[in-house]
Amino acid sequence: MAGPSSRMLALLSLLQVRRDWPGDVLAERLEVSPRTVRRDVDRLRELGYRVDALKGPAGGYRLSAGSELPPLLFDDEQAVAIALALAVAPASGADIAESAVRALAAVRQVMPSRLRHRIDAVDVVTTPGATTVDPGVLVAVSEAVHTAQVLRFGYRAAWPGDEDDDRPPRRVEPHAVVARNGRWYLLAWEDERDDWRTYRIDRMTPRTPTGRHFTPRAVPGGDPAAFVAARFRGSDGAGAWPCTGTVVLHAPARRVAPYLDADAVLEELGPNRCRLTTGSWSWTALAARVAGFDVAFEVEAPAPLRAALDSLADRLRSVP
Repeated sequence: MAGPSSRMLALLSLLQVRRDWPGDVLAERLEVSPRTVRRDVDRLRELGYRVDALKGPAGGYRLSAGSELPPLLFDDEQAVAIALALAVAPASGADIAESAVRALAAVRQVMPSRLRHRIDAVDVVTTPGATTVDPGVLVAVSEAVHTAQVLRFGYRAAWPGDEDDDRPPRRVEPHAVVARNGRWYLLAWEDERDDWRTYRIDRMTPRTPTGRHFTPRAVPGGDPAAFVAARFRGSDGAGAWPCTGTVVLHAPARRVAPYLDADAVLEELGPNRCRLTTGSWSWTALAARVAGFDVAFEVEAPAPLRAALDSLADRLRSVP
């Protein structure tokens, strides 16, 4: 049988991975008597852990939230994951950079040397996003999503004088919080517009909770992150760009590849020719993108891309 200290750590680890544990099951897992489990639970309580006793024929235990944060127990992989998450936290857009640095220092301090070496080998240099989100706002919005409660908030305009400044507080059904490119967004259903809407959380000011709950809707496609990404592409929920075309560029594929999105398709046709299929939010934007490679090319398809290129060429020729 393990000693009291190691046994308590094993007990704490079990309590952290499962909500309810019958007392006899814990005793069997730890290879001790139910009486020993009771004594170890009492010791955990003395250390600040709130372990509730469960009623029933066999009894049991549950680890609950306490009034203070007690010492936590993580396995090696969990500890490394937490440290890496704290290291890149300044790039998340949440205004927690200073707190993350202090938390990382605290976690690193108590790590065994074998884990500190793994963390120190990762030299993380982060570039914070252009905007930061008040952690209190982020928590309030996330809580509304979690509890499926109608959210009421003011929304600051992107530019002074925009119509958003004059709108009364909005009421939406929040469905997901999505982090994208260093910014945080709320995906919500707005009854007033009868449509899905995306809001930047750094421009939101939550008002008094409404207390009204709603039944969550199915997000088109089933993936909130993919749906938000599609909206930024000008698509109505589908993952693909609304305008996609194929051209043959008179350039080596290796020269073109570094400037492509992840969903672009590039095919090498020879030393100085490649076929590119890519997309954009409009035919004119796609035409400008193709022209931006600054090489000769032929359009394979479709016709709207050819028309957009002709229109763009006429517009550029007319510039004084």
